[in-house]
Amino acid sequence: MWLPCGRASRRVVSSFSRRVFRSYFHVEGRRKFNVAAFMPEAAGIQGLSDRSTLQEFSVSNGESFWAAAARHRLSWISPFHTAQDCDLSRGRIKWFEGGKLNVSVNCLDRHVHTCPEKVALIWERDEPGSEVEVTYRQLLEMTCRLGNLLRRRGVKKGDCVTIYMPPCPLAVASMLACARIGAAHNVVFAGFSAEALAERIRDAHSSTVITVNQGVRGGKVIELKKTVDTAVDSCPMVQQVLVAMRTENPVAMTARDVDMEEEMLKEDVVCEPAVMDSEDVLFLLYTSGSTGKPKGLVHTQAGYLLYAALTHRYVFSYHDGDVFGCVADIGWITGHSYSVYGPLANGGTTVLFESTPIYPDPGRYWEMVQRLKINQFYGAPTAIRLLLKYGDQWVHKYDRSTLKTLGSVGEPINTEAWEWYHRVVGDGRCPVVDTWWQTETGGICISPRPSDPDAEIVPGMAMRPFFGIKPVLMDTEGKVLTSNNTSGALCISQPWPGMARTIHNNHQRYIETYCQPYPGYFFTGDGAYRSKEGYYQITGRLDDVINVSGHRIGTAEIEDVVCSAVAESACIGYSHDIKGQGVYTFVVLKKDVDVQETDLSRLLNDMVSKKIAKYACPDFIQFVHRLPKTRSGKIMRRVLRKVVERDLNGLGDLSTLDDPAAVQEIIQGHREH
Repeated sequence: MWLPCGRASRRVVSSFSRRVFRSYFHVEGRRKFNVAAFMPEAAGIQGLSDRSTLQEFSVSNGESFWAAAARHRLSWISPFHTAQDCDLSRGRIKWFEGGKLNVSVNCLDRHVHTCPEKVALIWERDEPGSEVEVTYRQLLEMTCRLGNLLRRRGVKKGDCVTIYMPPCPLAVASMLACARIGAAHNVVFAGFSAEALAERIRDAHSSTVITVNQGVRGGKVIELKKTVDTAVDSCPMVQQVLVAMRTENPVAMTARDVDMEEEMLKEDVVCEPAVMDSEDVLFLLYTSGSTGKPKGLVHTQAGYLLYAALTHRYVFSYHDGDVFGCVADIGWITGHSYSVYGPLANGGTTVLFESTPIYPDPGRYWEMVQRLKINQFYGAPTAIRLLLKYGDQWVHKYDRSTLKTLGSVGEPINTEAWEWYHRVVGDGRCPVVDTWWQTETGGICISPRPSDPDAEIVPGMAMRPFFGIKPVLMDTEGKVLTSNNTSGALCISQPWPGMARTIHNNHQRYIETYCQPYPGYFFTGDGAYRSKEGYYQITGRLDDVINVSGHRIGTAEIEDVVCSAVAESACIGYSHDIKGQGVYTFVVLKKDVDVQETDLSRLLNDMVSKKIAKYACPDFIQFVHRLPKTRSGKIMRRVLRKVVERDLNGLGDLSTLDDPAAVQEIIQGHREH
């Protein structure tokens, strides 16, 4: 049973919010660029004639720009004395030192003071039409009760709480309750296996886990509590599991389990917020690395919140009274930044989507847009490609006239999907913002908007850097490519407030991954093309990471799934019509193994599903006698990729291979496969 959540008008507008969110884009007849109207944060900056000069100032005078934004956008307990102290070459990133604040106060209390009955969350539950609205007052009460409960049960400032929940109000309250009492949170996507969850609990040193009895998605019940039970059996540091009830079905409770909602009702509705330094940890979020061990990226208080709020406001042209529909799960950085922290910091109304794009039918997104009157819709190219195949009729069936901006996130969007999204979903009138960013960046870094209202948007391109972001392309020698119409490794040449500060318990890995490849620059791991006009297009990963439906998976993670019959394996990503990239795995069996390949394929997929998640399962498994290797023993994944892409002319020089004949065998096997 969830805490009571009454319905209230979404359209309560405060005079403060009107002042902050009014944009020159929506003031008819205004021709002169009005800095204060477009970006109140920049009102005190002199000599700005248009948006491009504001962009230039934000890059060339980054410290002044971000300091002004932080003073205006965030509520401080104590002001900061130093805007930034950063050295990318050493991996030292510090913003707004001396400043003290509380993130939950910025997301809740200050809005409750001005418009307590404004809707903060619309929980779009699995069954269409059963949405629940939660006001800012109710969300603050929920957060305070849970914060007091966590304190009573021994959670202290600096601890890390692991959250394994589907998108729902109590999941958001759990995140904000941690922020309120000064604990970090570690949200784990509720589709991960028990083994993957346990690995993240252990690495984060969590003694407290928060979950639900069951999840509901696509009409199916998912046994989340059972997954947590299995996970914590191998996590001796876990002392308590707080369990909320998503369904009415009882689950087995052990001595370490706590009925969260029953205990919350015993707590006071006022919880004193912890006073946090700007650079205290706000959350950990694990993302795949090329080594196979997930990286616990660390985001801190003030810089992350400021960047999430600003990008939410200006990339999507979010205005007070709008309903923001980000359909990402809260277990990913997109859900953190654009379902929770960005919208709530801005006093917005944000949708939490529990279901799938095709439940109960392929019109689900658009029926939801009509019913909730969504103004900005932010989804993944994978879902757009999937829905495109079901035809236009599912879109045309519903009224989408409230939509003003369409967003794309998680992976590059192909031109066909972009044009369908723009023409069919947006009726050709909504700008499509193809956003590029990462867990590491904290928020959107490259996007077609903000820009002048009539500025062109090129299908399939992220295009323009956000304020304060200065991308560069590097060649293979580590030199900056200054010309346009060129491709290279995408780096960012100066720090920004939203970037991750370190990898939990492994700062050296952070330095080696992001700071050492191109000293003095932040290396994104992605390749990019810069057009002759200076626009950026992301071309894909440069490391051994596959992007499946917007989820990053290290090839080593899949290859590390051990089966007694397998001698070795190699995974690569390949182009997939729906998922963007699929997983193609080459497997070498041990000698004298007598097993049917179809049975072994099924076993390997089951093991990957159990150890990582279902989305990581290989789409194709090709059994081979040997893998192409260099004489030093390195597997040549580049060669395997060319075979799968049927680009045999691009195989290149094979003379360095220990046994070039292995390639011909694989080519022949791929044709037969």
